[in-house]
Amino acid sequence: MPKIAMLSTGEEVLYGDIVDTNAAWLSRVFYEHGFSMYKRSTVGDQRASLLQELVMLSLNLDVVIVNGGLGPTSDDLSAEIAAEAADVPLVLNQGWLDTLKSFYAKRGKVMPESNIKQAMLPQGASVVDNPIGTACGFKMMINDCLFYFTPGVPSEFKKMATEQILPDLANHFQTTQGRVCRRIYTFGLSESGIADTLKHLSLPADYELGYRSYLPFIEVKLFGPADDLDTGTRVLAMIEKLLHSNVVSVDEPMLDRLGHLVELNNRTIAISEHATKGYLASWLQDNEKLAQYCGATWILGAKTASPLDRDSEQLGATLALAGATKGNCNADIAISTGKLENDQFSLAISTPKGEWGQTLKLQRTYSNQNVKTVISTVAADMLRRYLENKPMFPDYGFLTRTQDVFLPLDQITT
Repeated sequence: MPKIAMLSTGEEVLYGDIVDTNAAWLSRVFYEHGFSMYKRSTVGDQRASLLQELVMLSLNLDVVIVNGGLGPTSDDLSAEIAAEAADVPLVLNQGWLDTLKSFYAKRGKVMPESNIKQAMLPQGASVVDNPIGTACGFKMMINDCLFYFTPGVPSEFKKMATEQILPDLANHFQTTQGRVCRRIYTFGLSESGIADTLKHLSLPADYELGYRSYLPFIEVKLFGPADDLDTGTRVLAMIEKLLHSNVVSVDEPMLDRLGHLVELNNRTIAISEHATKGYLASWLQDNEKLAQYCGATWILGAKTASPLDRDSEQLGATLALAGATKGNCNADIAISTGKLENDQFSLAISTPKGEWGQTLKLQRTYSNQNVKTVISTVAADMLRRYLENKPMFPDYGFLTRTQDVFLPLDQITT
């Protein structure tokens, strides 16, 4: 297995002006193709620090992907520093210069003189084609380490990495086995709780677990050989069974799972929101399939007259709001989020089979945005559970349920 590193360059990356999404993307894609990332580092546009990092990496690794610094401006130093590290001169690559001139000619423009810099490559370097930009990539050896230099623009970088660099690496390291990552999305569990549940699970050889935690979900990731999908599917099913009550989707985000369910059941949805302030409707409609089935949305502010103002009992008020939303909007299903008072909120869903409602209390302090995210996810989980015909009131580790109720259709008065 080759030792591979990625070096991201640029002051804007080093100081956080932009998020380095290229590095995260490359790590994932490389891993799935059998090339684990050994190291990731970042340097600014300082000549000395960039040279030092290039030399250090060249002496300790087999492959380095350098990202950024191939533009036409004075702070784009990657080609110059690569030449210095390899102790070779920069030379004009006439082929890429002709490509640049053609690039501008097709757009009815004359190539600026500054772009000639992008055709100056270290002697002996091979061009890594960039079919959608002006910055060509190149590969070369520095101290017996294979370097690929790439532009920082994500669309250009990803196209070059997938279409040229990965195939080239596969040709260099032909014994490398591809791997895949399968994902189980959970809601309402802690990372430590999941680890305790799965600690006695015996994984087959070449399989390993990983975790990714981000509010409000925790992903359980199963890594395994790409050519052994049957074993991977069986192991994934075992993990899902152990975590079943809090699994919201497998191999797709919860929102995509909801989109498939709503489309399959062909149910229109209306929404009324108080605590979530419109976030629930906006989030659901980020999915194109869900958006096609979402009807009217009521967003209730502090001074909005609603059943919540006429009923002192929160859960009853939220159930009434869900029923009114369903009837007035002529929808198949209505979801309602009640007021948030003293860290407590109610949710309700009105359906052709009846109405479900619950009151939950937050166990920890969240920002306003995170409160809306958590409440919206519980509401979406109620919709998912209804459509999948699953128990409606699971345990959520970071929420305390204080009330729940189910009203069958024949008990609902109009």
